[in-house]
Amino acid sequence: MDSNNKAIESAKMALATAASLAASAMMARSLINEFLPYEIQNYFSSVATALRSHFCSQHTIVIEQMEGFAINQMYVAASTYLATRVTRLSTSMARIRVSKLDDYGKGIIVSPEPGQEIIDVFEDIQLTWRLLCRQEERSGSNNQYNDIPNAATKLCSYELSFHKKYKDKILRSYLPYIQDRAQSIAAEHGILKLYTNNHDCWSPMDLHHPATFNTLAMEPELKQALMDDLARFVKRKDYYKKIGKAWKRGYLLYGPPGTGKSSLVAAMANYLKFDIYDLELTGVRWNNALRRLLVGTSNRSIIVVEDIDCSLEIKERDVAKGGGWGNSGDEEKVTLSGLLNFVDGLWSSCGEERIIVFTTNYKERLDPALLRPGRMDMHIHMGYCRMSGLRVLASNYHDVDDHPFFEEIEGLIKEVEVTPAEVAEELMASDDKEIALRGLIDFIQEKKKARGEAEAHEDCVKDE
Repeated sequence: MDSNNKAIESAKMALATAASLAASAMMARSLINEFLPYEIQNYFSSVATALRSHFCSQHTIVIEQMEGFAINQMYVAASTYLATRVTRLSTSMARIRVSKLDDYGKGIIVSPEPGQEIIDVFEDIQLTWRLLCRQEERSGSNNQYNDIPNAATKLCSYELSFHKKYKDKILRSYLPYIQDRAQSIAAEHGILKLYTNNHDCWSPMDLHHPATFNTLAMEPELKQALMDDLARFVKRKDYYKKIGKAWKRGYLLYGPPGTGKSSLVAAMANYLKFDIYDLELTGVRWNNALRRLLVGTSNRSIIVVEDIDCSLEIKERDVAKGGGWGNSGDEEKVTLSGLLNFVDGLWSSCGEERIIVFTTNYKERLDPALLRPGRMDMHIHMGYCRMSGLRVLASNYHDVDDHPFFEEIEGLIKEVEVTPAEVAEELMASDDKEIALRGLIDFIQEKKKARGEAEAHEDCVKDE
């Protein structure tokens, strides 16, 4: 009994002592914060951190998802590499994330759950990876998000931990190895990304568009000229440096709706193995947000602004009305000069081997300043379907290189304007090539008849 009482008393004394020490530490910390200058506090904090680091055997490297306004390419490489490690270790991991079926449903893609550890081994060195994610709020009266009070973005980072004696080897050998492996994996699987803008950030998804130059209904001479121009561009890094120009090239795709402008962009990406950044200008409210988006694009990418004439019309109309978004004044909006600076000003040099593509249905509506060489270097007219394009589409959809109906179809499309999209739709209407081609002939004849009736009606109106 006496021994129990003594133990209880000892425990009470220990708790009292701990409480007293904690209270003293809090008081000392309060006095230090109140009376010691910030510089001295910072010095002691640095000393304490150095001492902890000296006696700790572990070293940790942090790889953030974003590097300023740009995506950290080391983070992208780590994600690509670790996806293969997670697949191998998924049976031994407590929690994994299944995102989707991979290409054409052949399997599943797994990735680490935030907080889950992944163990890797490199040259007999054990390394521990951990994925961490956080929500970063965007608020305040002096930024472009002041009309979105609860705007937030999810930011992630990797922590790579290992014994500190291997620090040099990890930095000089392991991280470069990961970059090389990620490039090999991407090349092996043909992984391309399609990015869309959300305010001043990019959101990625896998790009699986099947368009290639072989499947495009373009005039052969124009198609070959474009392919040659692209191939020449990617080989001219030293040339661009020599002449003092940013390593970029601009293409304007113009023509009626349904002539394959978006498919051509996808074919260019598949040909060059470039990611696509689909820039929706109507979703960008400020010039500085446009600059952030530009800086956030990677090298070897295609930046696309579709229907550029519609985007500019919206901006100009808002400025003309004197209204706008936010409270910073019209000078902060996306302007034509801001767009031109994006195309070939100082900000256009923030990156290499990039292609800028504008598309429009109405080239005549564009400001001439957008069209000059150095901004849009090559103008590509996407016109109505001709016989060469029809043969490509017939081969795509029905494996037909020649057919008795082709002569009749060729005569019709010389008289009637038909887009490749309209031809494709008719060819897809039946799996039977005879029925599909006959349906195409009937469709074009109906368009011809409707055009004739419209012209006759216009003549009657003029006579009246």
